[in-house]
Order: sequence, then C-alpha cells, then structure tokens
Amino acid sequence: MLSISLAGCLDGPVVNSNTMGDTTEEELALPVWEVGDQWIYTFITPQFGEDSARLVVAETEDENGLYRLGISSEREAQRHAVINHNPFLGRITMDGLSVYEQGDPQPVFNFPWSLGDTWTFTLLGQDWTASTVSIYDGVVDVVATSDDGHDLIYAFSGRSGFLDSLVWTDAEGTEQLRMELTQTRTGYEGDVYFYQARDLLDSVYESNENDLYDSFVDSGHPDGSDWDVLVWYIDVAISGGGSGTLTMKDHQGASPLTRAWGSGATEKGAIGTVPSLSGDYSLTVTLRGQSSQLHFKVAGGIITQWTL
Repeated sequence: MLSISLAGCLDGPVVNSNTMGDTTEEELALPVWEVGDQWIYTFITPQFGEDSARLVVAETEDENGLYRLGISSEREAQRHAVINHNPFLGRITMDGLSVYEQGDPQPVFNFPWSLGDTWTFTLLGQDWTASTVSIYDGVVDVVATSDDGHDLIYAFSGRSGFLDSLVWTDAEGTEQLRMELTQTRTGYEGDVYFYQARDLLDSVYESNENDLYDSFVDSGHPDGSDWDVLVWYIDVAISGGGSGTLTMKDHQGASPLTRAWGSGATEKGAIGTVPSLSGDYSLTVTLRGQSSQLHFKVAGGIITQWTL
C-alpha cells in the first residue's frame, strides 16, 4: 500500500541487493493509492518558467478502475489547464497508473518493474519506446526515445508510490519539461480542483504599426459538454517608449477581457477566467515599440472540485 511505503515501513524480501541496493518486491509492484495521498512537484518549461503544484488523489472510481488526480490550488489548476505541461492529471488507471492521451490510457509505467523490460506508449504528443535501465534503492530509472528524436528520462520511486523525476528533451536538445518531486504526504484535507481543458487559441503577436486581429471559436468539449469557463494566459513585454492593448469580444459584442500596457511594462504568466459563451470570439491587439511582444492563450475548461 502506498500509505505504508510513505511511512518508510516497507516489508518484504530485498531483490538482488548486489545490483539494486535495498529494493524490495513491494517497491517493484504496482502501488495502491488512497484518497488524500499527495505529491508536490516543481515544473520547469522554457516557455513558462518554473511553477509548482500539489497533486492529490481526489477520488477513486472502483467500478471504472480509475483514480482522479487533481491540484490543491484552483489557480494552479487553471494554470495547468491552459499551459498543458502536466500530463499526470485527471484520470489515472488503477491497473497500471496509466495516464490518458487523446482519450486512451498510456502505459508510462511498467509494473512489476524489471531490468531490461521494453514497451511503448504515447505521451506529450510523441510515440515513445521505453526501457528500464536501472533499479536501485527503490527507484526505477527509465529511458525512452521517440520516432522524432526526442528523449524522455524519468524515475519512479517505489517508496513514494509515484514519479520521482522526469526530463523531456526535444530533437534540438532543448528541455521542454522538467519535473522534480519535492515532497510526499498522505491524508490531505481541503479542496482539490481539476480543469478538464482544451486549447482554443495559442498565438504570439509582435510589434506592428497596424492593429492586429484574430479570432477563435468557443465550441465546447468534443464529448458535447459545454465549457464552464474560458481560462486565459498572458505573457507580455512592452519595449521602452512602446505601448500595447488587448481586447477580447464575444459574439454578443461584450468585452470580457481587456488589457492595456505602457512603456516598459511586463506581465509574466498572468492567469484568469471569463465566462464561456459558445460562438465566435474576436481579438484586437495593438503593439507599439520595436521589440514589444504578446503571448496569449485561451483554453476551455470544465471544472471538477472535491472537498476532502
């Protein structure tokens, strides 16, 4: 049980101690999660910098064989919905801790762990071939490569019952994602949030003497559900002597989001929500100043909240 492993009271025989350190059979097996189990991770991406999130087992669905994993902060749940860098949220299968990509469970982990095992899965938009390369003191190291030349190196901790670290590097050698486990606990009490999300707009606008126009369609989730909210993300830098504005209008002509920036202004990683109103949305952007730039993202979100 995960709750036992978190307490540091593992029982069972040590496996091949000469090559695996003090690794037990239980640390190689599929862990069992309980509601309230929690892990705090640091996330680093080149586009969005560093943030952290407390992932919490919010619900178990025994009839469907699923865990539901959420975030303890609603603002962080919104951030992860719109910047899409955390694949370990929402549904996780009980039979293998498989995560969902494009609606299908993906076997990122390969229980029970064994040196030299090889398997395939899809994650982060890449098709991976993975191998278990080492096991030592309850930590399993996996190396995976994709058909497009990307590398994925990650470690699973049998003592923490979940991912210990992960680094995704693209074909050009740029780290696209780094995850590091910083804390593990059980018995979380409080609110937990999950935003089931889908990108609606992801655009970068650069300085221009003319107004810039764009649009997107708020069409709801593919399963037919309406979004509860639209989550927006802004990253802007205005050069000295420049200026900028952003106006987003819905199809009824209302402006749920407006922004204005003066000379030298910056706004890094701003997050917020506006009501979802199905139909066309239009954007008007002005950016003055030689190096002024705006990164603007919008995602539709369906909100699930638990109180533990």
